[in-house]
Amino acid sequence: MIRLTAERTPAGTSYLATGQGQPVVLIHGVGLNKEMWGGQVVGLATKYRVIAYDMLGHGASPRPASGTPLLGYADQLLELLDHLQLPQATVIGFSMGGLVARAFALHYPQRLQGLVVLNSVFNRSAEQRAGVIARTAQAAEHGPDANAEAALSRWFSREYQAANPAQIAALRQTLAENDPQGYLTTYELFATQDMYRAEDLASIQVPTLVATGELDPGSTPEMARQLAERIPGATVAVLAEQRHMMPVESPRLVNQLLLEFLDNAHARQNQIKGIVA
Repeated sequence: MIRLTAERTPAGTSYLATGQGQPVVLIHGVGLNKEMWGGQVVGLATKYRVIAYDMLGHGASPRPASGTPLLGYADQLLELLDHLQLPQATVIGFSMGGLVARAFALHYPQRLQGLVVLNSVFNRSAEQRAGVIARTAQAAEHGPDANAEAALSRWFSREYQAANPAQIAALRQTLAENDPQGYLTTYELFATQDMYRAEDLASIQVPTLVATGELDPGSTPEMARQLAERIPGATVAVLAEQRHMMPVESPRLVNQLLLEFLDNAHARQNQIKGIVA
C-alpha cells in the first residue's frame, strides 16, 4: 500500500508525489481534495510519476482571494511544476479540475505534454446554467455542504452509496469542512467558466482525451463530444453506466482508460522525437 506524506510548494500548495517516469498531475473537483485520487495514484504510479495537489481554497492549500479568476488556478499549477522542476507534464483534470486544466493548456502550452478532461463541463444549456447558478446561491447562503445530499446522488450510483457508507460519510464531511469563501470563489468559477476562451481551444496541440460517464447528469456525454470537437485530434470516451465520480466509483475502469491514453501519447511523442533527431 502506498503511503504518502503531503509536501508544500513555497506558495503553500499542498501536494503528494510518488512513482517514477513521465509526470502526470491530477486536479480534483470543487469541494473535494487530492485524496479523491487514491485509486489513480495506486494505478498510475507503477509507470508514471504521479502528482496530486489541493486546488486553491481546498484541502491544505491557501485560500484564493475573492474574485480570483480561472487564470489564478492555472498559475497555481504553474508554480507547482516550477517547484518540482518539471518542464512539462500531462495534466488530468476532473470536473472543476478540467476547467483548470483547460485554462493551463491555453495559457501555458509549452508546459503541457498531454491533456485529459474527465467529467467536466462545456457549453451548458440555459437550464443547466440556471441549475448551477441556483446551487451557487445556496452555497453562498448556507455554506459548502448546502447541496451535499443532492450532489452525492448526482455523483454516485445508489448501489455504490449503499455499499460504501463510510466513504460517502467521509465525503459528506469533506464537503462540510471546506472553507466557505474558498469554496464559493471556486464554485462561482465552476458555474460560469464552462466556455472559457472556447474560441481558442483549437490552439491546443497536445494529445487530448475528453471522457465522462454515460449517466453523468452535469457533465454529459454531449458536453464531452462538443469539447473534443474544438480540440484538434482529441479523443472522446463515454464510459457505460458510469456517473460523475467514476474515478472513485470505478478506479480500475478509469485507470485502464488513462493508462491506454498515456502509453499511446508518450509512444507517439517518442516517435516524433526520433524522427526529429
